[in-house]
Amino acid sequence: MDREPIVVPESKERINPMRKHLLPALLAAVVAGLVLVTSAFAAAPANSSPPSVSGTPKVGQTLTVSNGTWSGSPTNYSYQWQRCTGSTCHNITGENGNTYVVRGADVGHTLRAVVTAANADGISTANSNQTATVTQATGIPVNTAQPSITGDATVGQTLTAENGSWSNAPTSYTYRWLQCDRFGGSCVPTGFTGRNYTVRLDDVGGTMRVNVTARNANGSATARSTRSDVVQAVQVISAPTDKAPTITFISLRKIGGRLYARFRVCDDAPKAVEVVQRSSKPGYLAYSRKWTVTPNSCVTATRTFIPVPRFRTKGSLTVTLTAIDKSGKASRSVSRSVRWK
Repeated sequence: MDREPIVVPESKERINPMRKHLLPALLAAVVAGLVLVTSAFAAAPANSSPPSVSGTPKVGQTLTVSNGTWSGSPTNYSYQWQRCTGSTCHNITGENGNTYVVRGADVGHTLRAVVTAANADGISTANSNQTATVTQATGIPVNTAQPSITGDATVGQTLTAENGSWSNAPTSYTYRWLQCDRFGGSCVPTGFTGRNYTVRLDDVGGTMRVNVTARNANGSATARSTRSDVVQAVQVISAPTDKAPTITFISLRKIGGRLYARFRVCDDAPKAVEVVQRSSKPGYLAYSRKWTVTPNSCVTATRTFIPVPRFRTKGSLTVTLTAIDKSGKASRSVSRSVRWK
């Protein structure tokens, strides 16, 4: 008598074909969810290793501050040097670079720098170590009266560095010109090293300073000058019946690698008006270009340009516009900023 064959069920569960096809989509959704959670926890920079000041704290010597170590991938750093008595510290006006030349007023005090780190989510600050107490240098020149700048701070004109006063009989002087913001801070070397400096279009809207280095047989010391007046594009010519033009910065947009500046210029003469555009970014030399518009009372215009390579880096880029009419009268400067990512 024949028997029916015995069917033994499989020990492993078969995967439904529909479920099998759904697995990749489910995994992708889980990964996307993790990315969203990670993005939600993005934050301002946090300091994990404090900035450090290096150099000799003696008059005429140069100190340098490091950035320290930060989480949050900072895109920009800025600095403020401070003079301290014990644990009480005060800002030194105009000293906003990562280097500082020790001066006579620092003797008997300590120095430190405050470093500010920024990213798209915010900013944070950290204090460096304090230096040892500042002392006078022995035998080398010591600055006793700060150097200064003479001359007309207008494009094409000549500025001259005045050495100031020094003890210990310097035998020679050298110079290093700096381009700074309108308050004399955030200074960047221009590359010019003579005693005289011819003002350039790129300097418009900022100020100039100069590092003067005095030398004798025992060594050298450096002192930074006072700042110049704010640099103007042209020398203002008096014309009683002529009013200065006005300019309004309507918008600044970044589309791809180009910037689009929209502005409105008004003037009381139907002649061409020059618009000086100055791009600037902390830690970099500024760059300027000129545009021409004809207001016929008022005109709204848009100009587009690609920033020079040194500005196409992460951080905030500032564009400043100044209108200048044919008589040499200039408007007030107006600025807008855009973040480059």
